[in-house]
Amino acid sequence: MDDDVFLIKFWGVRGSIAVSGPEFSRYGGNTICIEMRCGKHTLLFDAGSGLRSAGRSLRASGVTDFDLLFTHCHYDHIIGLPFFAPIYDRSVKLALWSGHLAGRMTTRQMVDEFMRPPWFPVKLDICKASLDFRDFVSGDVLRPREGVVVRTASLTHPGGCIGYRVEWDGRAVAVITDTEHQPDKLDPAVLGLIKDADLVIYDCTYTEEEMERHRGDGHSTWDHGVKLCEAAGARRLALFHHDPTRTDEQLDEIEKLAKDRFAGAFAARDGQTLKLPLHNER
Repeated sequence: MDDDVFLIKFWGVRGSIAVSGPEFSRYGGNTICIEMRCGKHTLLFDAGSGLRSAGRSLRASGVTDFDLLFTHCHYDHIIGLPFFAPIYDRSVKLALWSGHLAGRMTTRQMVDEFMRPPWFPVKLDICKASLDFRDFVSGDVLRPREGVVVRTASLTHPGGCIGYRVEWDGRAVAVITDTEHQPDKLDPAVLGLIKDADLVIYDCTYTEEEMERHRGDGHSTWDHGVKLCEAAGARRLALFHHDPTRTDEQLDEIEKLAKDRFAGAFAARDGQTLKLPLHNER
């Protein structure tokens, strides 16, 4: 990896539950997992079912020292962790971060409660990798690797959720998943995370027409994502956390509507890779 490359890869873009079938073949069916390469540094966001494929890729490319940051711990965001091959590799060093349960449960407790009988056949101590569990409080500024700054804020979701802004080498990417907007109101916490961002990865589970039936579920829409990006001066908008019933054809239509409103919008797909331009090439 070149020292100046800021690369984003989507390993899972589906929300709620993984899906399969011909109607989901182009956008994919894995749940949330995002990889960011900041030069020589690797960060992963969430451990949905897409994490399994991410693990195979990291092993193939020789990455053995990296970070995994959780937005929260609902099933679709953690289900891939027990099937993540690097945690069973004694040559791997992995830092795991969470802040959505600050004061209630540590990152270590969260993972230990999930990965144990009867929910999983074995306990966490089967892992051979060096696991460093790190806790933070919403609003903290994290510095997981040299030159990498990660800003945090709380999102609106049942049980809590953290939004992230990753800054590196003059560029910025925001991960805003599992958040519910209020009609005709822009969340100042989200605006702070996405201000002038090169890429905003945003929860677009529902359409505006569907929102009235789903108030309280903790999700948002592509329409509101566009409004936020316009207000914050963001450059590109990745629609993701796709509803598990949303077919390829329906996502094609949503992407078209979003692009008509905001040229930098697109519907994220499993396996999609983006390379951010250098800050002086924008």
